[in-house]
Amino acid sequence: MSLYHLARDGDAEGMRELLLESESPAVRARAAKLLGQTVDSTDSESVETLVSASVTDDEEDVRAAAVEGLDEIGSEAVEQLLVKITGSKVREGADWATAKKFANALGSDIPELRMAAASALGQLGEASAVPNLAKALEDENPNVRVRACAALAQLDHPKAVPALISRLSDPHGKVRREAAVALASIGTDQALAALLDMLDDSSTSIRRIAAASLGEAGTVRAVQPLTNALNDESSAVRSAAVFSIIELLSNAPTQQSHQIRDTVVSELKGADSATIKPLVEILDESSQRRQRRNAAWFLGRVVADADPHIVEVLVTALESDDNSTAQFAATSLSEIGGELVEDELLEFVTDTSNDDEARAKAVFVLGQVGGQRSADKIQQLTEDDSKEVRKRAFAAVSKFRGRQ
Repeated sequence: MSLYHLARDGDAEGMRELLLESESPAVRARAAKLLGQTVDSTDSESVETLVSASVTDDEEDVRAAAVEGLDEIGSEAVEQLLVKITGSKVREGADWATAKKFANALGSDIPELRMAAASALGQLGEASAVPNLAKALEDENPNVRVRACAALAQLDHPKAVPALISRLSDPHGKVRREAAVALASIGTDQALAALLDMLDDSSTSIRRIAAASLGEAGTVRAVQPLTNALNDESSAVRSAAVFSIIELLSNAPTQQSHQIRDTVVSELKGADSATIKPLVEILDESSQRRQRRNAAWFLGRVVADADPHIVEVLVTALESDDNSTAQFAATSLSEIGGELVEDELLEFVTDTSNDDEARAKAVFVLGQVGGQRSADKIQQLTEDDSKEVRKRAFAAVSKFRGRQ
């Protein structure tokens, strides 16, 4: 069974087995990360497995992934790693005292301990840790620098900004990305100015990092620069900008969100598939309702020629447990129209195992975009077992007659 299916099914035992026994470092690293995302601190066997992998695996990337898994579980799991390495407990007394002990661990000769200490300092939320974490941004190990950036993002303190800006030119891309995300999260004028400057960099990689991180900024000030980035020559930069705009829209005040949508639609109208792809991914995979609503709304207004996958994702969204997302998916299907949409919807309404309310929405769309095939099918649906489907079907029949 694949790691994806193990994680989906919550099969911690299967993931532990791969982490311990797979010959592929990439598989072991992925297993460690997914295990951390799946279990909690009460699963002592999984925590112990991650602790062991953190200090014994032959590959540095796997050890780093195991620390990341412990970080996902929480500070209690991270502390077990520290106990394993140092032989003594650290979580005693007030948080400021605990933070001091973790800060001391940042000077350890063991990279995994420095990583774990940085993660724990971020979780403790003690502002007194900022200077130590800022110093850790110069650590020789890039994984430690990554952890220090993430911890400073959690602490959200303006004093961290200068040190984080210095990491925007780090030789390791992951460090640059985490530094940019941290700056966006802190969001001071100085932090945002540094990120906005990166959008004009000659390096595609730097521009993409800036565009991707600005979604964390929490301010609509970043929208116009991101909208400008929708015209970037690189599809990767454009894609990152779309993700960030959706993230910002999800948190914007209602009036501002309307203005932002109008601006973005004008820039995205008829965009290539690489630029549209993030909207499809958000609707298909995101667990955030406001993100999915925005993606469903945009697709009907910016897609010129829908491919089968776009239509399939929109049709699937008709069954969303969030009524607004389902409704936006229906209106987007109406906006797109065409034979492909009609084919998918006819198949959908015919399958009575689908949700009745979703089938009713599909009937509504068919009444808007369908031809004679739809008219014939909808006439049959006036005798459907579902009251909601029958109601929509009668209304659609009237529309077809009105067009004749």
